[in-house]
Amino acid sequence: QVQLVESGGGLVQPGGSLRVSCAASGSNSSIYAMGWFRQFPGKEREFVAAIHWSGGRAYYGDSVKGRFTISRDNAKNTVYLQMNSLRPEDTAVYYCNARLGVVLKDYWGQGTQVTVSS
Repeated sequence: QVQLVESGGGLVQPGGSLRVSCAASGSNSSIYAMGWFRQFPGKEREFVAAIHWSGGRAYYGDSVKGRFTISRDNAKNTVYLQMNSLRPEDTAVYYCNARLGVVLKDYWGQGTQVTVSS
């Protein structure tokens, strides 16, 4: 089974920065893309950012464009999300996503809490 382990979440002041990481392991399938989603209680999971593994083209949700940057380390099967200029409304559980294989299949991490508050 594929394991996705997130790290780096926590409490940060408004206007501050945080970097979350997600490492994928346990699969021989190739990575097509990895990314991040976030979820508020009682709401649908919301797209934050994604990056194609080959080429590194990045995509962002409208709410985070210009503030968040996604990057990858192919050798480590790890994706990062650098979050700058954080706002209280960014408070959510952030979930790592990996899209693997030729017939694309999505896998999810357990989530890491990001709280933006004074």
